[in-house]
Amino acid sequence: MTQRLAKVPEKEELRTLLAEVIDVDVALIDDHTSFVEDLEVDSLIALELVVVLEKKFGVRFAEPEMRKVRTVQDTYDLLLAKLSAGTA
Repeated sequence: MTQRLAKVPEKEELRTLLAEVIDVDVALIDDHTSFVEDLEVDSLIALELVVVLEKKFGVRFAEPEMRKVRTVQDTYDLLLAKLSAGTA
């Protein structure tokens, strides 16, 4: 059974989703916002972000991929690559 991938989100949609999960005002999040340094995201919140993104967009992230993600732009780029390639 093939899993259907979601459409590529707009950056604003992604920022809103991230803000909801992290529980911060979306105004605090821009493309270069660092999850750890600016938003104080710890490993549990990071894991929650991964789970939410995987479920919402129908993709799977490998641990080495996620270790490279530091900013909102990094997240968007990885998600875009996954969705564009059709790799779940």
